[in-house]
Amino acid sequence: MITKFLVRIILFFVPLSVWSTPVFETFFTNEVLRFDYYLSGNDSTATVLQGEIKKEKMWSGSHNYLIDSANFGTYRFRVYDENSGNLIFSKGFSPLFQEWQTTAEAKVINRAFYQVIRFPFPKKSVILKIEKRKFNGQFSEISSTIINPDNYFIINESSINTRVEKIQYYGEPYRKIDIAILAEGYTKSEMKKFVKDAKRLTETLFSVAPFSDMKDYFNIYAVKTPSFESGTDVPGEHVFCNTLFNSTFYTFDISRYLTTSDMKTIHDMAAVAPYDQIYILVNSSRYGGGGFYNFVNVCTSDHKLSPKVFVHEFGHGFGGLGDEYYTSEVAYNDYYDLKVEPWEPNLSTMVNFASKWKNMIEASTPVPTPRNGKYASKVGAFEGGGYIAKGMYSPMENCIMKSNEASGFCPVCRKTIIETIISNTK
Repeated sequence: MITKFLVRIILFFVPLSVWSTPVFETFFTNEVLRFDYYLSGNDSTATVLQGEIKKEKMWSGSHNYLIDSANFGTYRFRVYDENSGNLIFSKGFSPLFQEWQTTAEAKVINRAFYQVIRFPFPKKSVILKIEKRKFNGQFSEISSTIINPDNYFIINESSINTRVEKIQYYGEPYRKIDIAILAEGYTKSEMKKFVKDAKRLTETLFSVAPFSDMKDYFNIYAVKTPSFESGTDVPGEHVFCNTLFNSTFYTFDISRYLTTSDMKTIHDMAAVAPYDQIYILVNSSRYGGGGFYNFVNVCTSDHKLSPKVFVHEFGHGFGGLGDEYYTSEVAYNDYYDLKVEPWEPNLSTMVNFASKWKNMIEASTPVPTPRNGKYASKVGAFEGGGYIAKGMYSPMENCIMKSNEASGFCPVCRKTIIETIISNTK
């Protein structure tokens, strides 16, 4: 268990440089600039096609942690002051498009996925650069756009009038992690069920360390977004439902993989609440979900394992944690380059293990660490993880990022989550 004392210890040792960022009031207002675009291409190309630019009313992110120091994500965007050329904001993220690029389909067709970037509304002209992490781990620029905040083509309209219920509220949004939970596949008459489901699943999240010790770092909002029909699409069983966010199982032809790519509608509806993370709660008793770093989280409401999935997917979406399983069916091909360290903090190829959790392993624990049960309670380097049985290593024999049999996060994942919470609430 991560105690509040240990949280304070980790806070003390987080480098001060994390917060050596531009002065918020110098460059930004308390509103939001939303940049909508399409990521299009195939297995080897990625092109940005600009959509609309919008002004939204509330920036809920930190005013101090403006430059993302974690270096997580398969993509990132950077915002530069045009006049000085100085970096004033950055953020890593992992869209659904990057997973699709590793599928067999991406080798034979081109597709486009709707994307949304949000950052504090600038006071002066900025340069927005979008970068893609290459297979070797290095970033390359794929788009550069000058944005003048005085441009009268920036859409400045009222958000959709949707009701919001606070599940928990511990303070000003910019000092907290704000999670907007949106209803998917709930009809207007099912909104009471939605709120009840959202409360039940968030209670599960805050029963698991380190969230259990840091509950007061979070604000949670239930956004009542009704669908025309209950449920969600299940193409493999010829089931299709008319829902608000067009969620679907069988993503990339994996029956349990539940996602949505309708990011425009999602962000349009979420704009009524402050949010740093979006969770799409799908009214279904089937098993499944999906989580994408700083992008979107998806989970069903009523399967017996939904509480476990809810926590697991938030590990992806908020913590940037990688999947630690290596035997389940996936659609990805050659997802990791075993010659470089993966960016996910809980996976390692041992190429640069010192940059990961090497210092958390006891001297008596062998590395690599055998999966024979002897070291089940120890942090080690267990071969298997990231959908790969050989050449990839994870920190413990079991963790909620590996299986639903685990009771919670391993120490490495907990440490990463604590650091993410602390950085984003300063």
